[in-house]
Amino acid sequence: MVTPPTSMGEPEAAGEQQEDRGGLRWWAAFISSPTLRLAVRRILIAIPVMIGVTFLTAVFLNLLPGDAASALLGADATPQEIHQLSIKLHLNEPFFVRYWQWLVGVFHGHLGASLQNTQPVAQIIGQHLPITFELIVYTSIVMLLITIPLAMLCARRPGGIVDRITMILSMGFLSIPQFVLGLLFVLVFAVIWKLFPALGYTPITQNIGANLQDFTLPAFTIALPFAGFYIRLLRADLIEQMESQDYVVTARAKGFGSWYILTRHAFRNSLISFVTIVGLNVAQLFAYTVIVEEIFGLPGLGYQLLAGVSDRNTPVVQGIVLVFAGIVVVVNLLTDLTYGVIDPRVRYGRSAV
Repeated sequence: MVTPPTSMGEPEAAGEQQEDRGGLRWWAAFISSPTLRLAVRRILIAIPVMIGVTFLTAVFLNLLPGDAASALLGADATPQEIHQLSIKLHLNEPFFVRYWQWLVGVFHGHLGASLQNTQPVAQIIGQHLPITFELIVYTSIVMLLITIPLAMLCARRPGGIVDRITMILSMGFLSIPQFVLGLLFVLVFAVIWKLFPALGYTPITQNIGANLQDFTLPAFTIALPFAGFYIRLLRADLIEQMESQDYVVTARAKGFGSWYILTRHAFRNSLISFVTIVGLNVAQLFAYTVIVEEIFGLPGLGYQLLAGVSDRNTPVVQGIVLVFAGIVVVVNLLTDLTYGVIDPRVRYGRSAV
């Protein structure tokens, strides 16, 4: 019996079938992963949101009196000099044309250049983002170290001496604006007691101790009002857990102490609401860094943002706002994904947005 010759196209067809099966397996994995679907949906929703944020930023900058050419040249500049610089910086073009050119550049990976010194905005962000990031991390650590222990102590004995003192202090820190609190810290800890520097920034690669000293007052300035709010929130949730949940009654019937129930059970059940509020306040946290960096002279993104607004440096302001918005979106997505880690019963079905 003669075996017919094998066609040269059969191996190619088999390879194409394997590639098709691989693509189907990837698509099936994507469809069956609620977490991955949630992440993709959030990213797709975030794109028009970030475009809208940058557009509104450009609109508000355009409505401010003056322009970048006048701000860069100063009060002594002649109208002819201002006109020439406006043409050079393309400020004479319509607003929508300038924004569209910037947006197209963003989708091509280019955030534009500073109107002041033609430095790429991406380079400016790369230089100053680590400073703001370090301030945010330091602030978050201080905030959590204050919030969680004090909230547990208050919930352990509601109405006790620790609870009353903590509630008074938390209300006081909530009532003081950040810029006032920062100035008070400078007066007390930098001018009178001379424990920390009032201004300046030392890179962490040069001196870790000096770097932490530079960030201590700014971090506490931001952290204390947030801690005052979070303590009251977490305390109320813990007390509700301890007084109204059936699992607490069951644990007490088994002989477990109140402190064990509070730390091992009630705290974990209160984490979802606590993490939700923390994630939602990330945008407010970045807003406070803008004020605090200006007060303490930290050359972070907040400091650059205020300088860009003062100089009408639209590409720098839009680039920083875009980065801030992107970080907020990512943090909120990570917050949602954290729910499944805190409570494995949480699943992201089709209704998740």
